[in-house]
Amino acid sequence: MKYFEELSKDFFTRFDKPHFPSEPESLYEPAEYFLKLGGKRIRPVLCLMGNELFDVIHEHTWDLAAAIELFHNFTLIHDDIMDKAPLRRGMPTLHEKYGGPNALLAGDVTLVRAYDYINNIPESFLHRIIHIFNKTAKEVCEGQQIDMDFEKMPNVTLAGYLNMIELKTSVLLAASLKMGAIMGGAGGGNQEHIAEFGKNLGLAFQIQDDYLDAFGDPAKFGKQVGGDILANKKTFLFIKAMEVATPGQQKQMQQLLGSDGQDKVPQMISIFASCGVDQEARVLMDSYLQKSYQHLDDIAVLSNRKGPLLKLAEFLVKRDF
Repeated sequence: MKYFEELSKDFFTRFDKPHFPSEPESLYEPAEYFLKLGGKRIRPVLCLMGNELFDVIHEHTWDLAAAIELFHNFTLIHDDIMDKAPLRRGMPTLHEKYGGPNALLAGDVTLVRAYDYINNIPESFLHRIIHIFNKTAKEVCEGQQIDMDFEKMPNVTLAGYLNMIELKTSVLLAASLKMGAIMGGAGGGNQEHIAEFGKNLGLAFQIQDDYLDAFGDPAKFGKQVGGDILANKKTFLFIKAMEVATPGQQKQMQQLLGSDGQDKVPQMISIFASCGVDQEARVLMDSYLQKSYQHLDDIAVLSNRKGPLLKLAEFLVKRDF
């Protein structure tokens, strides 16, 4: 059994190569640039770990992992355009460097390239993998649309928000593990438990991401502080603060939503801190983490095989990047 760091190195070695032809350069250079920005490659490595939990890694699981990473990068390219984000992993986003139209096309062709890798998977797995991959891709798009819809709404419920982040973030983590488990020969019950482990881990991960956007170190996080605030996103921090804030604070928060002033981010973060929602976020994150542990515990394999996934879960929700 390999831990995340070792499998990550193996994946980087295989994935760190050109994935596109050289021409037209105006299309493929931006796509390669974005892939070279790197990242933790969490989702494809989860796929590999999901396979290895049950059996040695199938050769074509590496193709599936590459497809997952390409799909994830497609979503990030388009998310950055929609969010008008200037930075991704500490570097200029694709639309900032190459322009919006080029970035859109680079994102599109990145998605198409993902299906080239899926097409390498043997037919005995292909139908199940395509079904999960396409269902997940649709759900991620639904989550992104709901997220954008929330930006125009004055109030969002916590239940609505949790549904959105499950679609936008958690389902891809869950699917990566489940598809890997299928490639490893897991039975139906184990497939569902590993998917639930991933879903709850994803919810914890996103709550932590919300927290870091406001309270993280930008040098480690790789994004501007308060990017969600600038985009008027209704994150857990905002929704919970609106629930517990004084009427005066609530009014100020609504005013800040319509503001483009330089003080928008520090003022909103100050309200979050005074309402104690930073600590509320940590409590909710931990509750989802405990649920993920329970599903991992319920998977019917030897306990020592679960060590790498347990260690990764602890790392993801205690990160400062």
